[in-house]
Amino acid sequence: MGLHARRPGRRCHRGQGMTEYIVIVALIAVAAIAVYQFFGQTIRNQTAGIALEVSGQSASTAIQQSKTAADAALAEGNKKKGLGSYQNDESR
Repeated sequence: MGLHARRPGRRCHRGQGMTEYIVIVALIAVAAIAVYQFFGQTIRNQTAGIALEVSGQSASTAIQQSKTAADAALAEGNKKKGLGSYQNDESR
């Protein structure tokens, strides 16, 4: 056997680490998108408030809108829902 003999199966493992990394990053991205959509308007208003404060402007309106959206989300979350509650009215 020479110095340049290849081990069997080495070729199959060459890109495995990068593929696993890409899958993990994709899962984190999907989870972040889902969280952003779940908390929706509250996060958007808080992000707008942060941007306003960083630029030196008052964010009191954005903070109030964020509180209103959070209260609406809380009220919606406390409602009892079943399968009959979900209708596709937005596409009409």
